[in-house]
Amino acid sequence: MRQDDRHVNSYRIGEAAALLGVSSDTMRRWVDAGRLAAERDEHGHRIVPGAQLAAFARELARSETTAAEGLPSSARNRFRGIVTDVQLGDVAAQVEIQAGPFRVVSLISRESAEELRLEPGVPAVAVIKSTNVVVERS
Repeated sequence: MRQDDRHVNSYRIGEAAALLGVSSDTMRRWVDAGRLAAERDEHGHRIVPGAQLAAFARELARSETTAAEGLPSSARNRFRGIVTDVQLGDVAAQVEIQAGPFRVVSLISRESAEELRLEPGVPAVAVIKSTNVVVERS
C-alpha cells in the first residue's frame, strides 16, 4: 500500500469541519473531548478517517432530528438556516433559505408563507422528503 493511499478517505480538521458545517475550533473541541477520533498524518496534522467522520455525522443528524420540535417525521433531510428572500405571488410563494453553505428554494402556498410569517431574517428549517436525489462525488 502506498503511503498516500492510507489517507485517501481521511480529512484534515478544517475539511471535516466544512463537511459538517461547523468551525474548525468546534471540530478540534470534539476531537479533544473524545467525541470523535483523530489520527496524526506524517506531518503531524490531525486527520479524521472518513468512515469515522461519516458515523459521527449520522450521530449528529440523529440527535438533531430527535431534538427537532413537533412530532416524529418520516422526512430525514432537515436543513436549519435563515430565510433570505420571500417572493409572494397571488397563490404561491417562493422562499429561499440559506442553510450553512447551501441555498434551498421552496415553492409553498402564499397562505402558508403568511401563516408562518416568513420574511428575510427569520430562522427556518427546510424539511425535504424526496424520492429522487442526485448524488455527485466531489
